[in-house]
Amino acid sequence: MLAAFTFNTAENLPIGLLGPLSESLRVSVSAVGLLVTGYGVTVAVASLPLAHVMRAVPRRHALTGLLAALVLSSLVAASATSYWLLLGARLLTALAQALFWAVMGPVAVGLFGPEVRGRVVGALSFAGSLALVLGVPLGTWLGRRNGWPVPVAMLAALALVSLVTITTLLPTTRPEEEPAAYGIDPDARRFRIVLAAGTLSATGAFTGYTYIVKFLEDVSGFSPSAVTALLVAFGVACLAGVSITGALLDRFPRAALTTALATQAVGMLGLYTVGTDPVAAVVFLSLMGGALGPVFMTAQNAMLHCAPGRTDMALAANSGSYNAGIAMGAALGGLVLPLAGVRGTFLAGGLLTVGACAVILGGRLGAPAGRKREQERE
Repeated sequence: MLAAFTFNTAENLPIGLLGPLSESLRVSVSAVGLLVTGYGVTVAVASLPLAHVMRAVPRRHALTGLLAALVLSSLVAASATSYWLLLGARLLTALAQALFWAVMGPVAVGLFGPEVRGRVVGALSFAGSLALVLGVPLGTWLGRRNGWPVPVAMLAALALVSLVTITTLLPTTRPEEEPAAYGIDPDARRFRIVLAAGTLSATGAFTGYTYIVKFLEDVSGFSPSAVTALLVAFGVACLAGVSITGALLDRFPRAALTTALATQAVGMLGLYTVGTDPVAAVVFLSLMGGALGPVFMTAQNAMLHCAPGRTDMALAANSGSYNAGIAMGAALGGLVLPLAGVRGTFLAGGLLTVGACAVILGGRLGAPAGRKREQERE
């Protein structure tokens, strides 16, 4: 759980430090946004190949190596004096994260029975979502107060704690012998639908979220200190959404994904429509935050159910496609920003999320009769 928190903080920290990074490295805000894009592209491209190469490596050994890479890359990033060195360090972190989610999921849920896997996924997502509640806001505050290398160096310390803990306590097992190595109800069609919807939703979310600080300051009129507090509120909403969804995930796995996608769409389109009003901006920002974590969590849970082969490969595909969406979203936001302003990024993101909802609902309507009856029960 600590490792999930640290990886998620490392991934999203540049979003809260766009200004300090831009000034320190003497590059544009859009160039700093590309730190998110490059990260996402690396995870998207490397997830499946790395999962395939490492498929026979005991999970304890794999996680130890991944966390060692996170420690090293964080130390290099904290000492970077040029944009390109920082980018290289983040790409190393991204390579580690590309395999982390594929390995971590089956290891964790395999410790419990299939009937409570949704709650286990919820607990892991809760830890990952704490990155938005504590990691990114605290890192933003520390970075603006003491310089951006300080929170980056702290990530190395957290990763080291995880590394020592896992090396000491996690049993050594062969991947194919784990209880959660294969899906509960293999369904290749469902697998493809979830991948497509997840990619669209991630693209939509990060088209706007990459530039959320600029939106809150320029459109909603909040001060920099208020924006830091709002990032905390966004994270709290994400945490609440994950907690509520996790409690219901074992009972309503399909409905949970659809609900999360619809909530994200409402939040983003609401910000575009009435985000100039500070109160309305807080409301719709909370809705968006309440959906962001549950979307990925419910998609991960779906992979554990419908994986047509090994779950680590399915989770790698899901993580890869989601991060491809993050990269495309950050890049699309960078293109929309000079053309339609920061509000336009949320309109584009909201419409893409509506498309993700349509994919899921269309998949249900086109399901075979037996699957439809099962979906109605859920």
